[in-house]
Amino acid sequence: MSNPNETLDALGLLCPLPVLKARKRLKSLPAGAVLRVLADDPAAIVDVPHFCAESGHQLLSQEDADGHQVYLIQKAG
Repeated sequence: MSNPNETLDALGLLCPLPVLKARKRLKSLPAGAVLRVLADDPAAIVDVPHFCAESGHQLLSQEDADGHQVYLIQKAG
């Protein structure tokens, strides 16, 4: 699995902020870069995969860890 280039801590943020912040952070990364997103918003489980599908980014993984979710998103090239 790819190592993340950056981590976005979206813990404590509610929909749609985790996705909006992920979109903004991905814009500043080069194509192919991997963003690790930490989120504890229950809606993120649906929102993050949907955001990736709509924007063309690849969701590399989605897992639970210590009461929150960890997403690895690879920026579209």
